[in-house]
Amino acid sequence: MSTHVRHNRRKTLVGFVTSRSGDKSVKVTIPYKSPHPLYHKVVNRQTVVHAHDEKNETNLGDKVELMETRPLSRLKRWRIISIIERAVAVAPEAVTEKDVAETVPTKTAKETAKEPAKA
Repeated sequence: MSTHVRHNRRKTLVGFVTSRSGDKSVKVTIPYKSPHPLYHKVVNRQTVVHAHDEKNETNLGDKVELMETRPLSRLKRWRIISIIERAVAVAPEAVTEKDVAETVPTKTAKETAKEPAKA
């Protein structure tokens, strides 16, 4: 009587959803740091993987845990196990040039703001 114990040797990663590319598919960016080989400064790097989201429950910016799996399509080799942290939900809005001009100070905007103060 031998009991066969199966160990799960699949890799798991933690990353952020950066794109919802299609039905049940997401792109996940996995950030990591590595030292530069010559200068020994810590360099920020990132890896982008395609993952399977069975229930379509992730949104942009969510922190998720991934597990390695068999190839599901040409690029998908990972699947989402769980959502660790939800992103703050922001309603998508169209941004116009006027909105950008109001929020970003420019040289002409500063001059026009000063002129009424003098009068």
